[in-house]
Amino acid sequence: MARGWESKSIEQQQDAMAERHKPARPALSPEERDRDRKRQGLLLSRSRLSRQLETAANPRHRQMLTDAIAELDRQLSSLE
Repeated sequence: MARGWESKSIEQQQDAMAERHKPARPALSPEERDRDRKRQGLLLSRSRLSRQLETAANPRHRQMLTDAIAELDRQLSSLE
């Protein structure tokens, strides 16, 4: 049993060393961070509305959801 624990410890140490030697992601400017944050928020809203659209039965509600998704798509395309 001791060998199993020892090998896992070594494996964890090797993984930790590999993580330290990975190149860091380039730092984003504040504008890029804001744009990414806004994009993620829009994508989350779009997925929520899409799920609601799948279960909506009322035609007016479906139209409202479809219009909202189209607006989110427009906003997403303007960010890119």
